[in-house]
Amino acid sequence: MLTVPIRQLGEPERAVVERILDADPYAGAQIAERVAAHGLNWWRSDGRIYGYEPGRHVESIIWSGAHLVPVGATPPATAAFADLLGAEPRICSSIIGRSEAVLDLWDRLGGNWGPARDVRPHQPLLVTDRDPLVHPDPSVRLVRAAEVDQLFPAAVAMYTEEVGVSPLQDDGGRGYRRRIAELVKAKRAYAKFDGDLVVFKAELAIVTRRTTQVQGVWVHPDYRGNGLATGAMAAVVADALRRVSPTVSLYVNDYNTAARRVYANCGFVSAGSFATVLF
Repeated sequence: MLTVPIRQLGEPERAVVERILDADPYAGAQIAERVAAHGLNWWRSDGRIYGYEPGRHVESIIWSGAHLVPVGATPPATAAFADLLGAEPRICSSIIGRSEAVLDLWDRLGGNWGPARDVRPHQPLLVTDRDPLVHPDPSVRLVRAAEVDQLFPAAVAMYTEEVGVSPLQDDGGRGYRRRIAELVKAKRAYAKFDGDLVVFKAELAIVTRRTTQVQGVWVHPDYRGNGLATGAMAAVVADALRRVSPTVSLYVNDYNTAARRVYANCGFVSAGSFATVLF
């Protein structure tokens, strides 16, 4: 009988999972946040964690839920994960993680799960642990609870530009609005206002004890090209380092040269490459 070295992990393996996540705190941030909040009992969260254990120790893990996220996945691990997951219908809306593992998974799963709506094979993963040298924009601040209605259209515009589909299409945007409201309540949403108009926004989408991951960075089209984003992003980084986590991380599309220039000016350095497969 062929034994596949894959098994679902539960609370007794929490220390093992945390060890693997700590070995790559940026690629594992999304999982680390969920483990810290819910533990590893799958019924308490919205996904499951599988471990690759070819010998006496778990070497790699993968989160399977709304997203598929491999961490520490070697080629033998991705082959084993693909064998397990490819036998089931796809439930994830994306595959996200280190480029090598994601692209290997997609090569193996594409025949069963394809076609993808978009494949982004090289997204620079960037990290900083120090205050930006550029001056932070003092008008960038945390969004208040009463300002969710003003923030929401900007969030929808950002999501539609970045992902290629509107977050309003499934449930009229109710779930997405709840997510934005949760980030505001948790003091993880930033904006710069011109009157009532949001001209810059960003969120700390993931927070762990090792890093906070910035997502949703957006500048209103009428305000682009004038250098606004550098000072605004510097304000986000400075506050996040002071108040939230010891490092700030993010990943960006390689073709977005304007954003990459902003992040470089704010002190971000390379920590490798991500890839994303969108369905």
